[in-house]
Amino acid sequence: MKSSERRRKTISADSTLEFTPSKPLTVGIELELQLLDKENLNLTNGIGPLLKCYPRSPYIKPEFIQNTVEVISKVGENTAQVHAHLAHLVKEVRQTCLTLGMELCAAGTHPFDKELALFTPLPRYLRMEKDAGYLGHAQITFATQVHIGVQEAAEALYLMHAFKAYLPLLIALSASSPFWRGYDTGFASYRQRVLAATRSYGIPPSFNDWQHFMDFYNALQRAGMIQTINDIHWDIRVRPHWGTVEVRVMDAQPTLTESMQLASFIRVLAAYLLAHSETSIENMPHALPWWIEKDNCYMASRLGLEANCVVDKNGSFKSIYEIWQAVQAEIQSYAYSIGESRYFEQLIKRVAERNISYQRQRNVYQATHSCEKVVSVLINELEDDLACG
Repeated sequence: MKSSERRRKTISADSTLEFTPSKPLTVGIELELQLLDKENLNLTNGIGPLLKCYPRSPYIKPEFIQNTVEVISKVGENTAQVHAHLAHLVKEVRQTCLTLGMELCAAGTHPFDKELALFTPLPRYLRMEKDAGYLGHAQITFATQVHIGVQEAAEALYLMHAFKAYLPLLIALSASSPFWRGYDTGFASYRQRVLAATRSYGIPPSFNDWQHFMDFYNALQRAGMIQTINDIHWDIRVRPHWGTVEVRVMDAQPTLTESMQLASFIRVLAAYLLAHSETSIENMPHALPWWIEKDNCYMASRLGLEANCVVDKNGSFKSIYEIWQAVQAEIQSYAYSIGESRYFEQLIKRVAERNISYQRQRNVYQATHSCEKVVSVLINELEDDLACG
């Protein structure tokens, strides 16, 4: 096939994407969980046997690497509804894994596994393997992804832009990947550094309106850079067919409850931002020049809550913990008004106690000098959380 023909072939039906409205502030969550060998706690390429037990489930899916299972929630009116559904699913998946000689756990990276990943043999993933080369086999990371429903395309683009200022905060609150291939990386979220090497991850552009976004999207298709919207892996992206804004920057969380806390925060923040879309918001982060945004995210991945972030174009800075305190105080009333106070208050307490996963993992390692023990604790955290849910 000639190059021009190959490029024309990439322009698919969704080159004229239409935005499908959703009920405002509905929520959905996707969890990427690690499949482990029960004996040695290394990652294992177990998605094939696992999926044979769920041949038609819309909620249990493969990811591009075979050591991952993605568990997808129903759309919920609030986070509590999503939690109930995911708890049932993850309990069932965990029991199935045990019968197959696997364990289940969650974190942004596996603390000590050194094997390259195998791609799942599905057409899209095989195309990704061809495009990514070695990078794809080394991209062994796990995420929590949260979808927020919006009514129209303009709101989706506004939220995608407004959320950018909160990416460093979300990175710090979710950081759960301090270890990589047996080493303490010195980062709270080393997952961010792994993804930084890849082609389509990172901070999204901003768009003036839907036509501006469509012009950009169609240009990517004509250039053969993407085939569909699924090939764009920004930290925040619009999902037109679902009518959502998807926040993808967070590490996978060791427990379902922690994932729900993050989802609840995002939902509350979305409610606040949509209510103030026409006003200037004091004491809240704002979009900055791209290079500063990029460095803020780097520092958040490096130092977590202890990082300093630039907060204006003059170079003034605050710690992420200070930013968190200002943000949570400003938006807390919205947590009550949309029924999210339970998870939101849990998150406030956990941050105050410095009980973020990267901190707990380091505490375990400092006490035991064992990455294997870190994984054992991650397994137990998920098991105990499911038992309480």
